[in-house]
Amino acid sequence: MDKFALTLTIIGAFNWLCVALFRFDIVAWMFGGSHHAIARLIYGVIGVAGLWCLGLLFRRHEGHRHAVDTVH
Repeated sequence: MDKFALTLTIIGAFNWLCVALFRFDIVAWMFGGSHHAIARLIYGVIGVAGLWCLGLLFRRHEGHRHAVDTVH
């Protein structure tokens, strides 16, 4: 699930980069405008994926040691 959420977040970031640089929204273009239900659903799914990835910042993984963990 982590890799899937990260992939969607990267796609969303690329879309926002295109909006910022070229004023071109790929999702809106592909699905007939940003107000169509399918486009809004995609925006929502990407937003939820971004929130999921936010949790990755605070999650500890087995086998990985943080710098603060090594200080005694």
